[in-house]
Amino acid sequence: MKPVTVPFFISHQGCPHACLFCDQRTISGSAGDLPSSGQIIERVVAWKQTAAGRPLDAAFFGGSFTALPWHAQKRLLAPLQPFLADGTIRSVRISTRPDYVTVDQLVRLKRMGVFTVELGVQSMDDEVLKRSGRGHTADASEKAIRHVKDQELSVVAQLMPGLPGDTPAASRESLMRVIRAGADAVRIYPAVVLAGTGLARLFQEGSYRPLSLGQGIDLCKVLLHQANRERIKVLRIGLQAETGLNHSTVLAGCWHPALGHLVRSALWGDLLDHLTAGVPDGAPLVIRCHPSIRSDVAGHGSGTIKRLRSRLDCRIVPDSALDLQTLALDFMDQRITGNLLTDLNYSLKEV
Repeated sequence: MKPVTVPFFISHQGCPHACLFCDQRTISGSAGDLPSSGQIIERVVAWKQTAAGRPLDAAFFGGSFTALPWHAQKRLLAPLQPFLADGTIRSVRISTRPDYVTVDQLVRLKRMGVFTVELGVQSMDDEVLKRSGRGHTADASEKAIRHVKDQELSVVAQLMPGLPGDTPAASRESLMRVIRAGADAVRIYPAVVLAGTGLARLFQEGSYRPLSLGQGIDLCKVLLHQANRERIKVLRIGLQAETGLNHSTVLAGCWHPALGHLVRSALWGDLLDHLTAGVPDGAPLVIRCHPSIRSDVAGHGSGTIKRLRSRLDCRIVPDSALDLQTLALDFMDQRITGNLLTDLNYSLKEV
């Protein structure tokens, strides 16, 4: 049974740097003050009542958890201990900077129920990190990932393609380097220009050109495809659409409230274009897929199917016998099968 995540936002808390791209308060819609013990307990109880029996995970997002003084980290984790003991909460997730991860910290955090550490890697290119004001190197990220894995904890790497100095090739190499270092999963957050940030100043001066929505989708589908091939889970693509993100706060860049859906739809659309290339115009076509991916196969706003219907009489039929990576196309007593991982290949020249 999929767990429910109980979120706590501590935006900017513990952060020793003001990165060029960052405004955690806008991203999360939270002022970022550390929640009190009472607030933590109240939220867990409230979420348990609405979880319909599903297990709970607690997660501290934003900020740099391990950069907080230990007494502050302990104060945040202490109210969760009874819930961990009775099974109400399954595990705890924290987010932090790679250069503020030590073995001693991880040992203490593990004892208090932390199981997943999310690292704000952003890029594995030192020049990109320098130009973004991150204050750490790619080597620090690799070391942090290995430290977390050595403690038998789960590690998630957060990547931000499209920062100043980044390229599609560098973005894919960043993905591969965190995978080789041992990351269990990744989040892909294409850079967006938020009002009031250093990145906004560069954009307004004309010295920084962010990814457009289309460029971001094209790049993210390559990264998603590569991660899938490496059997690495992509937890999320794109910033979550919170109240603080809108057309007045997001000045430019690759942002859409359904960016992950757009990227997955682009992948399936490419596979369908490949598989239907030899299907005669006007032919009746049944596209079979696992029920859980039907929306992605149809495309955002059913855009992929509408496009195919300009030359084919096609429809989608859910088929639970198929796996999550496979399509089966039936037409004129013939069947074509295609696999997302093995039948698609991307060149970075296409991005």
